[in-house]
Amino acid sequence: MKLFRCDHCDNVLYFENIVCEKCGHTLGYWPDANMLVSLEDEGGGHFHAPALPGRRFVYCANAGFGACNWLVEDQPGADPYCRACRHNGIVPPMDSARNLENWRIIERAKKRLIYSLLRLNLPLATRSEDPVHGLRFEFLAEEAAPHPVLTGHDSGIITLALGEADDAERERRRLQMNEPYRTLLGHFRHEIGHYYWDLLIANTPALDEFRTLFGDERADYAAALQRHYETGAPANWQQNFISAYATAHPWEDWAETWAHHLHIIDTTEMAAAFGVRLAPHVDVVGELRTRIDFDPYRLASMGELFAHWVPLSSLINNLNRAVGQHDAYPFVLTPHVVAKLGFIQKTVLAAGSAPWTVPGPDGPIPINRPAP
Repeated sequence: MKLFRCDHCDNVLYFENIVCEKCGHTLGYWPDANMLVSLEDEGGGHFHAPALPGRRFVYCANAGFGACNWLVEDQPGADPYCRACRHNGIVPPMDSARNLENWRIIERAKKRLIYSLLRLNLPLATRSEDPVHGLRFEFLAEEAAPHPVLTGHDSGIITLALGEADDAERERRRLQMNEPYRTLLGHFRHEIGHYYWDLLIANTPALDEFRTLFGDERADYAAALQRHYETGAPANWQQNFISAYATAHPWEDWAETWAHHLHIIDTTEMAAAFGVRLAPHVDVVGELRTRIDFDPYRLASMGELFAHWVPLSSLINNLNRAVGQHDAYPFVLTPHVVAKLGFIQKTVLAAGSAPWTVPGPDGPIPINRPAP
């Protein structure tokens, strides 16, 4: 995530801002330009942005719930939802203040996910644009569901329990599952990894290299998960896996590693936006020295990204400890895990620079990129 600048007064802005605290201008995020722009009100919910001359905008329809600050181009017949909210299939009933607040929290995390996917230029069709492979989110209130709601992915549909937005409930689940880390953004990044495995790895030439690094995904998935929950991770799993859950099945290893790839590049981008420079005086051999001044979303080398991430992750962990919090990144990246991350980075860069396709019975099928 980057920092933004008010194009009216040069004040520093953050991704979720809706008003500039310095000049008072209304703000909206325009993904096509990756800009948080100041807006001039034309009345009736219509705006123009001085930084983007010749265009008129309205807010996404979900702005009415305080759940979105993204813009939609003001054109007859345009979709009322923004590039991120068009992927929503089910949202919780807004019959309580708690539901509304939890959904707003979920939307903030989802917007950060979509930001990364757009920056990486990955295939991102809605369910209406591609009824078979399109991405759809379902945010379910458990009290309204006929059965327990499990966070997961199934053929392009990502389901998330509304209760995960509650910090106390999420912590309860983290302890119950014996996890070192559980966040909404982590959920989104993990589940979207499953989605992109289907699009970028399944039935492609990359499958052989995937199996070399992650294992054979043809192993019975249900049986593998049951075995994992009954017996846990194997001894010394840290040598080859990013997390204990990654040991359950190659699909979970891929999704866990994919999530960490997004963690790393997005956090590193924010560090670069702040001009982070590390050079601890006690670091005699230079292992914790770095100056982050590049765009991690455009790096072709995992080695360069990793070289900056090691000191950066040490910094954020120790900053958290300094204020009495758990480590922000309680994970170890071994050489084998770094190789997996490198494979994911290579896959992502290739997908971002190629025409969008979806799997077909006789090979990839080209699809059009969606309009803004």
